[in-house]
Amino acid sequence: MATAPRGMTYEKFTVGQVLESGSRTIFDADIVNFAGISGDFNALHVDDEFAKQNEFGRRIAHGLLVQAVASGLAVQAWLDGTVVAFLSAETKFSAPTFPGDTIHVKLTVANKRETKKPGRGIVFFEVEVVNQRAEKVMEGKWTMMLVKDVKPA
Repeated sequence: MATAPRGMTYEKFTVGQVLESGSRTIFDADIVNFAGISGDFNALHVDDEFAKQNEFGRRIAHGLLVQAVASGLAVQAWLDGTVVAFLSAETKFSAPTFPGDTIHVKLTVANKRETKKPGRGIVFFEVEVVNQRAEKVMEGKWTMMLVKDVKPA
């Protein structure tokens, strides 16, 4: 027997709606593991001595790690089991995320539309990722295809 999705379906999102996720701390282990998974061993992320010489004075998390964690926070908060496809992401990294920073996601529903296929709809989100100092570290737009509520026959 299949379990019902925990996430919000297409109909539950309304244009203008603002949602905020729980938070998650970016640990040094996350950065090291992401470097290993992605193959991105840029010294800015993995070399303390090199990073001391950069404008931030210390290592920073990969931007794509921040985006991946943000996506996970969104799934945990609103989208678990209801996303058919993550169609596009437009992203700008506004400030660095350091090991030990705690981030959360703010989603605003910018628009939504029906699809030709029954049982699906597309939702357009404006996304912000904010750290514990209330600094925006990432912003952009996500487009996702979601399941619609299934009405019993």
